[in-house]
Amino acid sequence: NYADECAEGSDDCHIDALCQNTPKSYNCICKPGYKGDGKQCEDMDECENDYNGGCVHECINIPGNYRCTCYDGFMLAHDGHNCLDVDECLDNNGGCQQVCVNTMGSYECLCTEGFFLSDNQHTCIHRSDDGMNCMNKDHGCAHICREAPGKGGVSCECRPGFELAKNQKDCTLTCNYGNGGCQHTCDDTDTGPVCGCHQKYALHSDSKTCIEKDEAAIESSEFNATSVADVDKRVKRRLLMETCAVNNGGCDRTCKDTATGVRCSCPVGFTLQPDGKTCKDIDECQENNGGCDHFCRNTVGSFECSCQKGHKLLTDERTCQDIDECSFERTCDHTCINYPGSFECLCNKGFILYGLTHCGDIDECSINNGSCEYGCINTQGSYECVCPPGQKLHWNKKDCIGGVSHSKAVSPRAQLTCTKSGGAEVCSLSCPSNALFLADSENSYTLSCGVPVQPGKAPQKRNATTALPTCADMLAPPIKQKARFKIKDAKCHLRPRGQFPCTDDCQVTFVNLKCDSSKKRRRGRKSPSKEVSHITAEFEMEMKEEETKTNEIMMKQKLQSAMRTLRKSINKQQFYIQFSGTEYEVAQKPSRVPEGAETCSTGQVLREGKCVSCGVGTYYSGEQEQCVQCPPGTYQDTVGQLSCEPCPSTEGQGVAGAKNVSQCGGQCPAGHFSADGFRPCQPCALGSYQPEPGRVLCFPCGGGLMTKYEGSVSFRDCEAKVHCAPGHYYNSSTHRCIRCPAGTYQSEFGQNYCITCPGNTTTDFDGATNVSHCKNQLCGGELGEYTGYIESPNYPGDYPSNVDCVWTINPPHKRRILIVVPEIFLPIEDECGDVLVMRKSAVPTSITTYETCQTYERPIAFTSRSRKLWIQFKSNEGNSGKGFQVPYVTYDEDYQQLIEDIVRDGRLYASENHQEILKDKKLIKALFDVLAHPQNYFKYTAQESKEMFPRSFIKLLRSKVTRFLRPYK
Repeated sequence: NYADECAEGSDDCHIDALCQNTPKSYNCICKPGYKGDGKQCEDMDECENDYNGGCVHECINIPGNYRCTCYDGFMLAHDGHNCLDVDECLDNNGGCQQVCVNTMGSYECLCTEGFFLSDNQHTCIHRSDDGMNCMNKDHGCAHICREAPGKGGVSCECRPGFELAKNQKDCTLTCNYGNGGCQHTCDDTDTGPVCGCHQKYALHSDSKTCIEKDEAAIESSEFNATSVADVDKRVKRRLLMETCAVNNGGCDRTCKDTATGVRCSCPVGFTLQPDGKTCKDIDECQENNGGCDHFCRNTVGSFECSCQKGHKLLTDERTCQDIDECSFERTCDHTCINYPGSFECLCNKGFILYGLTHCGDIDECSINNGSCEYGCINTQGSYECVCPPGQKLHWNKKDCIGGVSHSKAVSPRAQLTCTKSGGAEVCSLSCPSNALFLADSENSYTLSCGVPVQPGKAPQKRNATTALPTCADMLAPPIKQKARFKIKDAKCHLRPRGQFPCTDDCQVTFVNLKCDSSKKRRRGRKSPSKEVSHITAEFEMEMKEEETKTNEIMMKQKLQSAMRTLRKSINKQQFYIQFSGTEYEVAQKPSRVPEGAETCSTGQVLREGKCVSCGVGTYYSGEQEQCVQCPPGTYQDTVGQLSCEPCPSTEGQGVAGAKNVSQCGGQCPAGHFSADGFRPCQPCALGSYQPEPGRVLCFPCGGGLMTKYEGSVSFRDCEAKVHCAPGHYYNSSTHRCIRCPAGTYQSEFGQNYCITCPGNTTTDFDGATNVSHCKNQLCGGELGEYTGYIESPNYPGDYPSNVDCVWTINPPHKRRILIVVPEIFLPIEDECGDVLVMRKSAVPTSITTYETCQTYERPIAFTSRSRKLWIQFKSNEGNSGKGFQVPYVTYDEDYQQLIEDIVRDGRLYASENHQEILKDKKLIKALFDVLAHPQNYFKYTAQESKEMFPRSFIKLLRSKVTRFLRPYK
């Protein structure tokens, strides 16, 4: 028996050798890929031979073996040695906006006629005959054009891998780009790249492609064919030769060598055609719309879903979901209502919509003088009629009546009552009419009672934009008393309490009361914060001229005494206010609210989890803690009030839940009048009209015009000599139609006034026919350091003409600017009359980052070419458009290379889904939030990120970030 050294492991073969047992001994043989006598083996470097290991591009030696790799733009053939060109155009059109042309080792984006390629080499810009130099179709640069005043207007640059030609405009290809267009080897020469082939291959007649030498011999001999028999032999020989190593076996995509020859197959999204070699794209959209909710677009080898306007594609890349525009910041000035695929903005009472989303105060005084008999003063969200000296405002708040008011129009006065109860002062303020309650915030409210003797002292909503001329010149200056009280351990909150008897003390004309709570910390760290409430009370008492000085002194003393008593009652939290028979505590000790229990401020009730103010025609009952209808004989035209106003007439009684004084009943109808505005009434005489009920007069047509009949209700009933079109008003003295001046409009026919534009808006021209012609001119300014946006004035409504807006962005030290233009609407037919430009400074020769005068609905992202940005938007008198809202972010300059890499990659814009990301305000806000402050990334969970962005977008960013963080791995 011979020993089996190999089995026993007693041989002395090298670790990289194989042990072979022999009858008497054993042999050591180095493993394939190693050389030596078996006792010593070393790795054989296959890449060092003349054939480069048979690799046509790069050969990488590994222990005992080697592998071939290919340059960017090529893929390894199935023989593991040859390199074949990758057709980048098959994947999402290479990210090209218009035309993609595949080249050996690379690809190129082209544009259709009338467009040229932008700096990112993927999107196309519309050519212009004039305007900015680089926008001009004849700028002459082969690749990248830069504005450079003083150098003929432009300077040209080339894409990486190209060199600028001697004429400073053309670009010469080098071996650094797509291997110079060569399949195998490339050498740079003075005339450009020269291609060569690996030893086993010969150069094809196209001077770029390489074919195996045997194949080349067959091809050349085919040109010298002499007989059918010879050709037949060659074909048979060729079929026998057919292998995946040569020209991928003739397969479009995947090739596999089998015993019966090559077998071709296709990737997912393609089907193999009857010739057994060609792959044809499957149109997935043909079946069940590709599973897409809305639109399906077939792409080469795949497909893409997209959504209707106003919807977004979810991360499953199939489902469409309505975009809730109301969840964005700044969508509407006042109220936003979301609809499937759209939204609508509504304005509060007294305001009107302009620029699609903005609300401006209506100047009611410009509409037929607010229907006031004498003077009209516009206020924010409302207006007030005023009267000449010696006259008072009628209860209808429009007409003026003599100093001695009609008995029906007297409003009950506010009454301050103080009594002693159990040795303590108890004060109560009753408010039977002209009450106004405003909850300023959770811990603060204002209420007023009565009408100020000198107007302008009421809460904010009553404040006039201009000082009101007094209607009470026949009155002496009123007696005024103002006091400020402090209550400890109490919070401002009206709470109902039980009734108690009261005695008359003093009647006051007007009271304004404000309660405000603030937390104050006691000294010492551990002590809890303490509630402190401040009450500011202002009282006014009306004095007649004829009253003696003694009376006035007595009244002053009485009011001062009442204040002292009031202070005592407030200190002991014994001060109450009466509304509609219910007494309210002014401030109360903070009560513990059960956890999860939602409480609303006074005047509001809980509806579907939200606090809602009691509507017009109702008041808030503190006892019942709900909204109650105004009883007949009262009305309420303001939301969130604690009582209803008594009707001026008790005759008609009116309806329950009256929303305004006109529903009180017993009033003269429109087209009629009477001495007090109540029945019995007379129709307006010929030549006059009255649009409103409850009036004491009719308005004359003017200029001697007559009406067709008595009881007319509008100026349009007056027989004017011309019927004026919208955008005009009728001048009764000249009997002509006059164009509405700039800043006003008229949308109706036959009117005798023009309406002033809302808020701070104005019109571009005179003769405006609609409120949509009123535009906000405000724009420009210095922008924030980290994130912000610029928008055209009046956005998203059309911008005004002849504007000149200038913004500046000045980032903090070591930060750069990234800008996203989601879309921009500037009229192309205006011949660059409206221009947006971004450059380093106001100097026209400074470095320009972006300049456009056209409409682009396709988004673009770019970094600023200068550290600071000066941005200007100018418009001319021509056409207008929606304009733009452009967000920006400043980021740490250490990330410059990464950001540049992302925004210059065509794949960022290739898919419609990626484009929608750059248009999605919420997603851009999240991206910018993280870019400005990278630590904010941790605010978003991994799940949130996945749900926010499509997989393809995350994959693109991940690859960029990974390469940026680990460049050498």
